[in-house]
Amino acid sequence: MAIYEYKGLNASGGAVTGIIDADNPKSARSKLRKQGVFPTDVDEQKKGATKGTGLNFEVDFAQYFERVSAKDVAAVTGQLSTLVGANIPIVEALTALIDQVEKPKLERILRDIREKVNQGATLAEALGDHGDVFPPLYVNMVGAGEQSGALETVLQRLTDYTESQVALQGKIITALTYPALMGGVSGLIIIGLFVGVIPRIKRVFENMDTALPALTQAVMAISDFFIGQWYIPLIVVIAMVVTFRRWVGTEKGQTQWHAFLLKTPVLGNVNRKVAVSRFCRTMSTLLDSGVPILTAVSIVKTVVGNDIIAAAIASAGKNIAEGQSIAQPLKESGQFPPLVTHMINIGEKTGELEPMLGKVADAYDQEVERTLEGLTSILEPVMIVVMGGIVAVVALSILLPMLNMSAIAK
Repeated sequence: MAIYEYKGLNASGGAVTGIIDADNPKSARSKLRKQGVFPTDVDEQKKGATKGTGLNFEVDFAQYFERVSAKDVAAVTGQLSTLVGANIPIVEALTALIDQVEKPKLERILRDIREKVNQGATLAEALGDHGDVFPPLYVNMVGAGEQSGALETVLQRLTDYTESQVALQGKIITALTYPALMGGVSGLIIIGLFVGVIPRIKRVFENMDTALPALTQAVMAISDFFIGQWYIPLIVVIAMVVTFRRWVGTEKGQTQWHAFLLKTPVLGNVNRKVAVSRFCRTMSTLLDSGVPILTAVSIVKTVVGNDIIAAAIASAGKNIAEGQSIAQPLKESGQFPPLVTHMINIGEKTGELEPMLGKVADAYDQEVERTLEGLTSILEPVMIVVMGGIVAVVALSILLPMLNMSAIAK
């Protein structure tokens, strides 16, 4: 089916516009008449094309800024699971989803998926053509669900998995938002002191025939630098950001950066716990959905978000291919906490690997949340003390010349 844009009149004579899917323009017009719309113009919508002809065209820039979030995917997956559970055919279920989604990009994607499924492709194959929205994890799980006849169950697990990842990401962002906001406000206040307050006081001191204390001179020099050479720190910051992005963009640089993230005090522990949680949660979901363990390992290493831990998982995959366990290579890598490898080992021996991995993921999600809450509670007083110290230095630099003048006057 193709997608057509139409203009027309409704039953009351009002102008209406929209899109409709049909096999051809004639079919589109017929569908519109059944809906009570008299079409005046029906044009096929070309993907990525501009509207109009010649110089009279309109470019839809909005489509380049549209984004389908993990939350949107979770919502669509949950609805699809419900529809499939009600024994509604996939094509009809996708049609129902298309009528409900609000984001144009997601609607276009679902229309394309429905068209391919209608032409004989499996749902997993159709989803795989939109890897920017549906990652390999998603596609492989759907494929396993189709093959095993448990698509409804797999879709529900995908919904739970996606929602848990969105919740964890939301907790991390929430925990870091307040310190970042407070740091930004503190920085603006300090810049305001050096740019707006200090120059006025400097003019007062310049009229006094007396030597200024070293602290006062230093504060005045910093103020002059902010006003006269403000572009220097800006250029330095931009250069550092560009250099860093280029360095991290290389394979060697990214690996070194990921290794550094794991070694940093406190935050390194948080990064490791987040990566371990992703590994356990994803592995549990894939295995529980019937995805072969080797395929699951190859997918999991792409979602942990750290090259060092991904390398350890890849090494474990080689051991599994040779008929060995997964716990031993993870333990030998030194990247996974002993508790994790111990519980995985127990899960392998008892045949309860999937639920054991789920329990580990739950435990580490809670640890990450508690650690972030602790960091936030510590950062707040630390930032207050730092800002108070800077303000105290500025105030002291202003008061010292005045105290010296009072002593001379006596």
